[in-house]
Parts: sequence; C-alpha cells; structure tokens
Amino acid sequence: MAFDTLTLRCFLEVAEIGSFTMAAQRVGRSQSAVSQQIAKLEQHLGKPLFTRGRQLALTDEGQLFLSYARRMHELHSEALDRFREPELQGEVRFGLPEDFAAVYLSDVLAEFTRSHPRILLSIECDLTLNLYRRFQAREFDIVLVKMNRPEDFPNGTEVFSEPLAWVGDASLARGAGALPLVMAPQPCVYRAAAIDALGRVGRPWRQTLTSPSHAGTIAAVRAGLGLTVLPRPMIPAALPAIPAVEVAPLGLIHVSLLKHRGDDPAINSLENFVLGKLKR
Repeated sequence: MAFDTLTLRCFLEVAEIGSFTMAAQRVGRSQSAVSQQIAKLEQHLGKPLFTRGRQLALTDEGQLFLSYARRMHELHSEALDRFREPELQGEVRFGLPEDFAAVYLSDVLAEFTRSHPRILLSIECDLTLNLYRRFQAREFDIVLVKMNRPEDFPNGTEVFSEPLAWVGDASLARGAGALPLVMAPQPCVYRAAAIDALGRVGRPWRQTLTSPSHAGTIAAVRAGLGLTVLPRPMIPAALPAIPAVEVAPLGLIHVSLLKHRGDDPAINSLENFVLGKLKR
C-alpha cells in the first residue's frame, strides 16, 4: 500500500479533529470510508495509530507517524503548486505578528519562495491591532492576527486555537508581593490575557520589562526578570511552563487569517500555503 493523498488527508483530519464523522465531512467521504482508510493504514504500518475508547486519541506510534504524514502532505502540495502554477507572479504584502515571524517566518520564506520564485513577498511584522488597522487601510493583502475571542475578527479564516501558558521561573510565581511580568507594550493579546487572568483572582502584578520583541521577551524571562504568557507551541524548550493553578487560569489564543481578495492567484496560493503550514 502506498501513502496516497486521500489516506494521508484522512489521517491528518482525524488526528486534528479527533472524530471520524467530522473528518469525513471535511474530506467529502462517508464515515465508514474514512474508517476503512485508517484501518488499512494501520494494517499496512503494523501499528495502531488511534485508541478507540471513549475518546479517539493518537497512540505513541500515531504521534510519530503524524510528523511524517504532515511532511508528505506538505511536499505533495508544494509539488502541485510548483508544476500546476509555475508562472504565478506579482507582489503579495503579508503582515504577521513578530513572535510568529520568529518561529515560522523562515519556513514561509524558504518553502513558499522555492515553490513560486516569481512571487515577491513583502513581509512586515507588527502587533495584531496595528496589523488589523493597516489591513483595513489596504496596506496588506493578507495578515495573520491573534485574538482572545474568535468573534473579534468574524470574517477571518481560523488557523488554530491554542491554550496560553505562564512561562518562566516557577519560584517567581510562589514569591510574596506583586508578580513580576515581562510583557509587550499595549496593544497585545498576551498582555491583555495576563492582566485579565490576574485581575480575576485578585493577584497584584508589576511590570519589570516591556519588550515589543519576541526575542527580547524570551531573553528577559530566561534571565529571571519575570514571567510571561505564550501559546504552548511557542514555548522554547529551555523554558518551563508553569501550572495555571500556581498563578491564574488562562484561556485560549485564537489565530485567524484575513485577506481582501479571493480572485488573485498569488494571494490565494500564499493563503493555502500558510493554512497548510500552520493549521492544526
């Protein structure tokens, strides 16, 4: 059995959603057809990929195969883009938050530019509210935005939602007095989430460092100047996440993609690439 694109997509959708029924709706197949695809894949690999108890979840082997499946699916999409639309050209103005740029920008530049060498990407980083204001002013063709509530940008395409976490030296959370924080300046959704969470539990705080830079924030937290708030996938390996019960419960961060036009092939190609790269 080869790893055909339908099988890979069925696996990726089931892994993301945790439901055969909802995955079937996404791929346009019946639930039984999706179940058969997964069963054949497991038989071919000789390993169970999902536990099928009260909740559908990936096994350890399933988690391992997930990384391979994503890479194969991305490579397939990249090849189709490259040979179906090799002559796409023009300029696409792309805005995204600075922390996303620090984590994902190199992949966007390298892979997208390799697939579409005649498309010129003009990329700028800014805070979400600034990006949105400039997007409304038509300074960008496409932007990624972060929000604490999905309804903040109702016309966007949801990319993913992730839990926020406190990050830094846990001893600072247990200390007496005001909690030291390292945060970006206003307007920042992480800052707003941190302040709102502390306000709900009545915990005092003080700001020890303000940095508009993701790298500057991480450096300050590593130096022990205070705690910060980050989405879990963006927490560096060397920094610990602190259990919310030691500080204050946090919510989710929602990420959406906004674009003005649906008839520009270059913009649509970047949109599809970003969604394929980041959508969970």
